Amino acid sequence: MALRPHVHWAQRHRELFLRVDLSDVRNPDITITDNVLHFRAQGHGAKGDNIYEFEIEFLEPVEPKPVCRMTQRQLNITVQKKESNWWERLTKQEKRPLFLAPDFDRWLDESDAEMELKEKEEEKINKMKIESRVPKDPFKHLKKGYLIMYNLVQFLGFSWIFVNMTVRLFILGKDSFYDTFHTISDMMYFCQTLALMEIMNSLIGLVRSPVLPSVMQIFGRNFVLFVILGSLEEMQSKPVVFFIFYFWSITELFRYPYYMLSCIGIEWKPLTWLRYTVWIPLYPLGGLAEAVCIVQSIPIFSETGKFSLGLPNPLNVTIQFPFVLQIYLIALFLGVFVNFRHLYKQRKQHLGPKKRKMK
Repeated sequence: MALRPHVHWAQRHRELFLRVDLSDVRNPDITITDNVLHFRAQGHGAKGDNIYEFEIEFLEPVEPKPVCRMTQRQLNITVQKKESNWWERLTKQEKRPLFLAPDFDRWLDESDAEMELKEKEEEKINKMKIESRVPKDPFKHLKKGYLIMYNLVQFLGFSWIFVNMTVRLFILGKDSFYDTFHTISDMMYFCQTLALMEIMNSLIGLVRSPVLPSVMQIFGRNFVLFVILGSLEEMQSKPVVFFIFYFWSITELFRYPYYMLSCIGIEWKPLTWLRYTVWIPLYPLGGLAEAVCIVQSIPIFSETGKFSLGLPNPLNVTIQFPFVLQIYLIALFLGVFVNFRHLYKQRKQHLGPKKRKMK
């Protein structure tokens, strides 16, 4: 004879609740056919760790798709009634099965259930009234269209950079390292200048991302691109430029299409995983490449005196730009840590473990 677990039940006008007293449930098989619920699973019950099964033929028609939620101590099944009414009992047979008992934790009599249903309907009506009072944004579709176009343009720009650099690497090999800036800089200037809009988007509330991480990343990149690489011809032929541009472009290949699809309510799980995983090796490598670039530029700035403030001047102070770069190096690694922590929290939020749910 099959082992049957203890099952507790309760009802509302529109649904039935079943609580199966099995812990550590494995391989559950729960279906409804011909108005009969079939249950079979392995778990720890009154007879130890075994396979338990039971069948319940419902009193009235129900929907054939039960919703199940497992916890470590029990398994909960919710079944929707086809018609909203109150049943005098759960099963078609008048005699209650021995394994079935009322769930007094959720039990309500018909009058209490009607009151609960009425409260839920009133709550729903009140929520609709509140939502109707909130003014609709007349520019909602315009904002969405702008964000889609922005992310699309950035994706195409960084895709061009990545493909161009990859093709040149395969054709020219290491020789492609030395003229990366002269080949790619115009597109990188465009993409990184356009990226300033991300700060504006956060400030005016177009997107919900915090402002500080965006400011740190965008101004950090633009400082390297415009101040160091753009102003020193000696730095433009350094191999480190290739790695900076390559790490930046690979990261954005997944970030911008992810945001673009999010604007239209689409989530593609492989892309979500890549967006919140690829940065783990690339972000520290990009920060390291930027640091190497700054270190290599310090002797050149010392020799040329470019951007240094000498005497006499209105401030009556001497500021050596190489010293500013040394201070910036410390800020760079602090910024990498802050952004790494921010991205790690985002990864846990999007890819972290969720409650087990089975339909």
